[in-house]
Amino acid sequence: MLMWIGPVTVDVEACGSSHSWARQLCKLGHDKRLIPEMYVKPYVKGDKSDAVDAAAICEAVTRPAMRFIAVKSEEQ
Repeated sequence: MLMWIGPVTVDVEACGSSHSWARQLCKLGHDKRLIPEMYVKPYVKGDKSDAVDAAAICEAVTRPAMRFIAVKSEEQ
């Protein structure tokens, strides 16, 4: 059984499609944060895979001084 827990914060590594995904998440009422790839890279441990990348993003966003980028509009 699925339960709706309300809006959540979604942290995504910035890439070509992440701005589009972030706009869609915003329309659904979620909070979104995009983190530049260069800030995630130091936390990657091991070979590249989705699981390793996700762990690196989770580690990076917990840092108190982490900086995020704004979501681009469709016009940009």
